[in-house]
Amino acid sequence: MIVDLQLIPQTFDMLHAGLTASSVLLLLVAVSRKSKVIEKVVEKPVEKIVEVEKPVEKIVEVEKVVEVEKVIEKVVEVESKLATASTDSAMQLLSIMQQEARLIDFLKEDLTSFSDEEVGAAARVIHTGGQKILSDYVTLSHIREEDEETRITVAEGFNPQEIRLTGNVTGQAPFNGTLVHKGWKATDMTLPKLAENYDASVIAPAEVEL
Repeated sequence: MIVDLQLIPQTFDMLHAGLTASSVLLLLVAVSRKSKVIEKVVEKPVEKIVEVEKPVEKIVEVEKVVEVEKVIEKVVEVESKLATASTDSAMQLLSIMQQEARLIDFLKEDLTSFSDEEVGAAARVIHTGGQKILSDYVTLSHIREEDEETRITVAEGFNPQEIRLTGNVTGQAPFNGTLVHKGWKATDMTLPKLAENYDASVIAPAEVEL
């Protein structure tokens, strides 16, 4: 049998070429799989971070909304108190001052045609009736106990409702000045209890003599 030696190298080269091609394909497959694994490993922490950030943003937004709601509630509460503040006590006291001292009649009267003596006589009636009202229903005290026209010191943190500064007001407390008026503060007020259907807006009933 005759063997052609030239065929052996050719068969050998094709075999190696096939093996080489197979190796390259396997290498590409392996690299692609590794890249996918790496992508998955990298992607998962990113997803978790995003998931953590979203709840934090939501919590901050909820806290802001809660703070705004609290402010709105306080404003509404103050407005409701002002809107529903009862004026019955004030009108009742005004009614008592009219009844005891004829205060409204005096204030509504045109005094230009009356002499000073006549006005003084009417003021005496009002003064007497007014003193009785204060004695019966209101307890008063002075805000400052020092004598008027004396020098006093207004300390830092004073209540501007209790002390009113006048004149040349500059700088910060403490202030030194002259006490012009001691001021008054009601420490207690006891008015008669109103009947259930009493209309406090009627300050003085009309009088009809029969």
